[in-house]
Amino acid sequence: MTDETRPGPRPTSPNPPTRSRAGFVLALAGLVLMLAGASAPSPFYPVLQAQIGFSSAMMTGIFAIYAGALLVTLLVFGRLSDHLGRRPVLSVGFVLLAVGMLEFLRADTATTLLMARVVQGLASGLLISTLSASSTDHEPPARPGLAAVWNAVAPLAGLALGALAGGALLAYVPAPRLVTFLGLALVYAVLALLVWLPPETAPRHAGTLASLRPRVSVPPHIRAAFRRGAPAVVAGWGTGSLFLSLGAPIVARVFEVHTALAQGAIVALLAATGAASCYATRNLAPRRIALLGTDGLVLGTLLSLAALMTESFPLYISSVILAGIGFGTCFAGVLRSLAPLAAPDERGGLFAALFTLAYSAFGVPAVLAGLAVPELGLRLTTEIYGAVIIALALGAGLMRRQAEPA
Repeated sequence: MTDETRPGPRPTSPNPPTRSRAGFVLALAGLVLMLAGASAPSPFYPVLQAQIGFSSAMMTGIFAIYAGALLVTLLVFGRLSDHLGRRPVLSVGFVLLAVGMLEFLRADTATTLLMARVVQGLASGLLISTLSASSTDHEPPARPGLAAVWNAVAPLAGLALGALAGGALLAYVPAPRLVTFLGLALVYAVLALLVWLPPETAPRHAGTLASLRPRVSVPPHIRAAFRRGAPAVVAGWGTGSLFLSLGAPIVARVFEVHTALAQGAIVALLAATGAASCYATRNLAPRRIALLGTDGLVLGTLLSLAALMTESFPLYISSVILAGIGFGTCFAGVLRSLAPLAAPDERGGLFAALFTLAYSAFGVPAVLAGLAVPELGLRLTTEIYGAVIIALALGAGLMRRQAEPA
C-alpha cells in the first residue's frame, strides 16, 4: 500500500443509489442476527464434546476452521457486492447460513460439526462486509455517520445476544439444539427473501471476475488512515478473542462456576458492554473514542490478570466490563474514522479489509491459545496472552497519539 492520501472520499456518481430506511434497518438487523448465530453455538460445544467424544485439539480445530473459512471468503468475495450488487450476495449468504444451522442440528460426528462450521464461515464472510456496506448505502442523508455508529454496535450486540440466548436455551429449554438451530435456520431463510425488498444500492458493473482475485483492497486515499487504525483493531478484537476462547474455561476451572448460562453470560457481558460503549460515545471525536478504547483494554486486561491471581470472581466481572468498553470503542473509533472516506463502490472492499484484519486478530490468537493450554496450562497461557494484549493496546494508543495530536 502507498502513502497516497486525499482530504476526503472521491467524487460519487451524479445519480447516487436510492436510500431506504427499511434497507438501513434490515441490514443492521441482519448483522445482529448473523453474529448471534456465530456465538450461539459456543455453549453447546462442551455438551457436543461429551456426546460425540472429540478431543480438545478438535475443539480448537472447530474454532479455527470457522475463522479460516470466513477469512478466505472475505479475501476472495469481499468486493463481490461492489460489482454484482448487494442483494444477490446477501441472499446467497443467508441461504448458506441457514444450511449451516441445519448442519449444526444434525451434527453427530466431529466431521459433520466441522462441515457446519465451514458453511457458517463461508456465509459469514459473504455477509459481514456486504451488510456493513449496505447499511452505509442506506444511511439516512440527514444523519451522516449514523451507519458507522451502528456498524460498530451491531456485531457486538449480536455476539452478546447469541451467547446469552444460547446459554439460556441450553439451560432451560427442552430440546435446546432443535429450538436454537432450527429457529436460526428459519430466521435466515426469511432474511434471504427480505433482502430483495429494498432498492439495489450497488448496480452491477464490470470487474466481477477481477474482484475475485484474493487480496485486501483498501482504496489508496484511505490507506494511511487504515494503517493508523489497524493496531487498535488488532488489540480490540484480540481482547475479544481472549475472553471468548478462554473465558468459559476460566469461569469453570478458576472460579468453579459450571453452569452454561454463567459461562455464556461472560461473553455476553463483554460484547454487550462493548455495544453499549459504542453507542454511548457516538458524539465523541473518533480519535478520542479510539484512545478511550486502548486505555480500557489495558485496564481491563490488567484487572483480569489480578482476578486470576486472587481468584476473585467479582473482580473478574469488573475486568470483563472494562475490557468490553475497550473492545467496543477501539473498533468504533476506527470505523468512524474510515467509513466516511469510502465512495459507494469502494465500501464492500473497505469493510472486507477491515473485517479481515478484525477476524485475523480474533481467530488466530484463539487457535494459538487453544494449542497452548494443554502444554502451558490455563493460567500461564492467559497471563502470556494478557501481556501481549496490554503491549498491543499501549502501542496502539501511543501510535494514535503521535499520528493525531490533540
